[in-house]
Amino acid sequence: MQGKSRLLILVVAVSLLITGLVLLPGAGQALKGRVAVILDVGGRGDLSFNDMGFKGTDEAAADFGLQMDEIQSASDADYLPNTRNAAISGQYDLIIGVGFLLTDAFNTVAAEFPNQKFAIIDSVVDQPNVMSIVFAENEGSALVGALSAMVAAYYGYPKVGVVLGIEIPVLYHFEAGYRFGIDWGNKKYQQVTGTNPNIGLLWTYTGTFSDIAKGYAASQAMLAQGAGLIYNVAGPLGIGDLQAVTEAVFAQRREAGPPFMIGVDANQDYLGDGHRVLASMMKRVDRGCYKAVADVVHGTFQGEIVSLGVSNRGIAISRYQDLLDFIEFGINAGAITAADKDRIISNWLTMRQGIPYWIWDAVSDLEMKIVSGEIVVPTANTVDEMLAIRAQYPLP
Repeated sequence: MQGKSRLLILVVAVSLLITGLVLLPGAGQALKGRVAVILDVGGRGDLSFNDMGFKGTDEAAADFGLQMDEIQSASDADYLPNTRNAAISGQYDLIIGVGFLLTDAFNTVAAEFPNQKFAIIDSVVDQPNVMSIVFAENEGSALVGALSAMVAAYYGYPKVGVVLGIEIPVLYHFEAGYRFGIDWGNKKYQQVTGTNPNIGLLWTYTGTFSDIAKGYAASQAMLAQGAGLIYNVAGPLGIGDLQAVTEAVFAQRREAGPPFMIGVDANQDYLGDGHRVLASMMKRVDRGCYKAVADVVHGTFQGEIVSLGVSNRGIAISRYQDLLDFIEFGINAGAITAADKDRIISNWLTMRQGIPYWIWDAVSDLEMKIVSGEIVVPTANTVDEMLAIRAQYPLP
């Protein structure tokens, strides 16, 4: 048996040397490998969720000298074959799935290929070879909800809105946190000014992460009903949200909001010429993907749940440095040009300085209380839990 074991080890070692996955000591070459990232149906170009997954994987691949392959899902029918074909190939040190909707495919294929390492964003797949990366979207949504309520009240709007994609547990996190944040913002505004603005919430699940026209239509309807801010929770549909917001601003013969959009996932503050996107709820999918790749490279990969929230900057409300960092992201994506940069920064600063400083202080205070544990933001994972939160925070 010992002889057979040594022979097997030798055969495996030779095989790995041929594929370039391990190197002889002293060879003086960097470790090489290959990773795949399977994107959700929204695809590249959303300047949001999918692009952040690509960004983090691409940066890790560059830093560690790996080849990265992007696999696009044209429809939900592609999830299983895309995942299975990547695993069958045997080419990948890690296969990353970007999105909750890939859960069933990863559950199936991870069981079929127990020696293949996987990572999935926004879902928990209980398999020993899968890293599940989840986020406290409720915490970040509470921050932008509080901001939205107070800014709407300051500018005299009676409501705020949120445009959501498909009704799935991950999006319940956003809605639950946003409702809590609006309620908190109403109370804070009353505490400071003596007047309760009773800012209400308009909300729509569009049933899509790809139909930009539905985002535009939903935002138009909310703006017509008095919404002063629209929170995008549907990836690419934010393009439609921003178009509706921009038209509403231009109709008032102005260039800058209000009304405003609230961006999601990536920092989207540079859009709308820097003064029609008030803030972004940054969900650092890029950092989750980067960690998964780094753990594989360093030999520390585990089938575990990795949770990212406000306390570890996996979730954050956008600030000045984020704007500077993500302007380059927008330039590289072709959304803006390098010539736009200085104007956008100037517009952004003017926009934010036009809002009372105590509002920004209040949001920072809420953030610190979430980090300390003094405030626990509610969330929901089921229809019943979401209905309970809607009842608790009706925001008519």
